[in-house]
Amino acid sequence: MVRITLCLVAGILIAIYQPHLLSIPNASLILIGLTGLTFIVWFISRRYKKVKIIFGFTAMATLLVFGFVHLRQNTFSNHPDNLIHINGITAYECIVRSAPESKTNSWKFYAEIVQAKTDTWKPVSGKVVLYVSKKTIDKIPWLYGDRLLVKGTPQVLKPPANPNEFDFRRFLSFRNIYHQQFLQATQIQFVAPSARKGFIYYSHRVRDWATMVIESSIRGTQNQAVAMALILGVTEGIDTELLNAYAASGAMHVLAVSGMHVGIIYVIILFLFKPIKKYRWSPWLVAGISIFLLWAFAFVTGLSPSVLRAVTMFSFVALAKPLGWRTNIYNTLATSAFVLLLYDPFLIMSVGFQLSYLAVLGIVYLQKPLYNLWVIDSAIGNWVWEITCISIAAQIATFALGMLYFHQFPVYFLVSNLFVIPLSTAVLVGGIVLLAVSWVSPLADLIGWLLQWLIELLNWTVMVTEKLPYSIISGIYVTTFQCWLIIGILISFVLLLHYRNRKWIWLTSALCSTLIASQVLHLINTYNTQQFIVYSISNHSAIEWIARGKSFYLADSALQNDYERTRFHVLPNRLQRGVTETQTQIPFSQNTHGIAYYFWNSKSIAVLDRKQPVPPLPIDYLVVSNNALLLRDTSVLRPNIKIILDGTNSSYYIARWKLAQQNKPWQVHAVANDGAFVLSD
Repeated sequence: MVRITLCLVAGILIAIYQPHLLSIPNASLILIGLTGLTFIVWFISRRYKKVKIIFGFTAMATLLVFGFVHLRQNTFSNHPDNLIHINGITAYECIVRSAPESKTNSWKFYAEIVQAKTDTWKPVSGKVVLYVSKKTIDKIPWLYGDRLLVKGTPQVLKPPANPNEFDFRRFLSFRNIYHQQFLQATQIQFVAPSARKGFIYYSHRVRDWATMVIESSIRGTQNQAVAMALILGVTEGIDTELLNAYAASGAMHVLAVSGMHVGIIYVIILFLFKPIKKYRWSPWLVAGISIFLLWAFAFVTGLSPSVLRAVTMFSFVALAKPLGWRTNIYNTLATSAFVLLLYDPFLIMSVGFQLSYLAVLGIVYLQKPLYNLWVIDSAIGNWVWEITCISIAAQIATFALGMLYFHQFPVYFLVSNLFVIPLSTAVLVGGIVLLAVSWVSPLADLIGWLLQWLIELLNWTVMVTEKLPYSIISGIYVTTFQCWLIIGILISFVLLLHYRNRKWIWLTSALCSTLIASQVLHLINTYNTQQFIVYSISNHSAIEWIARGKSFYLADSALQNDYERTRFHVLPNRLQRGVTETQTQIPFSQNTHGIAYYFWNSKSIAVLDRKQPVPPLPIDYLVVSNNALLLRDTSVLRPNIKIILDGTNSSYYIARWKLAQQNKPWQVHAVANDGAFVLSD
């Protein structure tokens, strides 16, 4: 199953990164031909054993092409009736397909479109992300499965507007979502409740009930938010400061209900049924009860994708023992991954999917050898060492991806996990007990009080860990290629320790040398390249000059105090450019006639942020904020000047300037429409 799953994964990845390598009809014909050839070779190999190796190659090739076809057919944009191929939509009917998420200024939920109106109503397929302004509605009243009529046109998701910014469009494309729409509540009309209240509908209702129980039993907004994250996987209520503390302490994994939580529940189930282990019929009974309880837990959490992944994985682990699969845990894990990828091939691009399987593989392969390095007689010492080995094994397996996706490494993860794992386990188990006895008010209140105390202790632990000196190494930048190199180095080094063969020394050394060379080349290129950037940030002005690892940053005060927007829009580019120092005082500037001028790299740049006459100076670039530049003032500008309209200008003002630039000797770049302005030298 490991080889089978790897072939399927290879085909899926080829379809993701080289989708136009083969058309769907041609790939399907090749798949049919290979399938027929594989059956013929298999039939011949029954009589001629030497043909078996050919059967292996044809079977693997068939699986690889199947993975390619499977993903291409599950890419909704390839369907002719998909929303992305329909123009001129003025309204559409959709079905709610998620619970609402609370954002700063809006409510967010996903919907599936069933029909749309252009000239006439027509059937349409596709998904859309809807953002409903909180100014027009206090709470989303629509439930999973409800049919809604929405007025307006869904907008196609745009690529990142700033250099190295998170690609939200690509992220949603892996969920077959290509559109979004920002709405007022008046644009939405309720049509009908869910026609069939199926499994997912009732799962959402149970999660709403569980949320209500937690909120009524545990005091404190942040305590409630952490409890819902640990028990139900809902993280939207946790504030930024606390989230950063969990990330810095290496405890972020406990806030997403996934493999660790489901694994804990499975271990507890096995412990409870240990007394009946001696009976011959017990494996099937324990497996059946385990699978039922795991899926019951998934049902309570609203069947979120991360929980479904973990429950599916552990369902196969539970089923392995009575079926006699216990001899090879890797085949069991590969089987669960194969089934999940058959259900949704895009899961291979999910960070949670990747980290979950890597962490489990790391624990399965590395934990026991690490544990055997030190035999401790003390029960407490042995328990501490066991948790430490699990943490080390999981961290070794996942830290390359952690650096690629999160650009940081928690230094004290071993220390924090000694406290975080037991405390989060207690909160998880206590939360399940709370839901089970919620109908007994005095008992529920008592358990709620205990959970509140445990959560406060957990939060205090991660906050203290975060405040330790050098608690986190941040600003790490690795490319995808370098991430693969790091993974290769780890695998090669582990194999070196396992087989103690000289060839693994050479491979490890070669991979390390390649990694060092690629990092040096990256540093040389970024160090010798200078940048001038006007960022695209709605309602904000942000300008940056980057040279030799130093940043000179000019932004409005509101943006400078908004860490989250700065982190999302500005910091990724600094990270990629190797910035280690940021200054807000610009040394190469001067102020003339109330206008700020910057002389950088033989270029003159002016910033106009209020309406006033522009003197006839030789300006190469003019950055305009707050609709400050009047059309009549362009006569004093030099030919071929670049006018850059930052994020503080109105859409009407931008449209006027775009129209006015026709047949003019100057050019207009509006960051709201054209993305960030980047000048590299």
